[in-house]
Amino acid sequence: MWITRWPLPALLSWLAAWFIYSTASAAGLASGPALALGAAVGAALGWLHGARWRRLIIALGFPVSVLALGWQGGLGVLGGLLWLAPLALLWWLYPKRSWSEAPLFPTPRGALDQLPAAAPLPPQARVLDAGCGVGDGLRELVHIYPQARVEGVEWSRPLALLARWRVRRATVRQGDLWADNWAPFALIYVFQRPESMPRVWAKACAELAPGAWLVSLDFAIPDLTPTASWQLPNGQFVWLYRQQGNAASMPPN
Repeated sequence: MWITRWPLPALLSWLAAWFIYSTASAAGLASGPALALGAAVGAALGWLHGARWRRLIIALGFPVSVLALGWQGGLGVLGGLLWLAPLALLWWLYPKRSWSEAPLFPTPRGALDQLPAAAPLPPQARVLDAGCGVGDGLRELVHIYPQARVEGVEWSRPLALLARWRVRRATVRQGDLWADNWAPFALIYVFQRPESMPRVWAKACAELAPGAWLVSLDFAIPDLTPTASWQLPNGQFVWLYRQQGNAASMPPN
């Protein structure tokens, strides 16, 4: 359902916390207990989500916004509406069309260091970070494949601009990773969501040339044996797959 698409649950939860706080304050409850009640509502709504990072974002949204607005002084009702500014910023950075994609979560430093040994590439091979966010994955790719032509595609225009600024050795463009043609690339890197992985593999099978590589951080392709995989010190996994041709690499059911 559209209402469950991230980050809408966070926005609605923050609204609920502020509504409870405002209602309690209007009913005569002292500021401290009213704030505690709003924070409790936010924490309870955050606990409904399975992913730890989503719980934290939802639970911390209300208290962080209260702290951020502490400088308001006597702005009255207008000041109380200023908390909407971070929501507008989030909407701009993370447009609606991206809500079904992976959240903005960075690739850790050193996460892909073993990749060149497992998936060697010739000089000038094209590498794509599909959904590059602010460029953390690009940073790792240009480090481990210094002779490759590293590219990134990101739907959010401001995030694409930030990634382009952060990783000057990569070519970054704004675009839809699902509409992109993966055929020219020797390696595709993704850090998506578990439910996106069958679609990722279907696209890889349809477009990648035989021998091309698909690398996924954290999330495996269901019911498919990887060419290689390894665990990082922080507990995350890197999954490596190789396209063997459409007949041998059909998407899993």
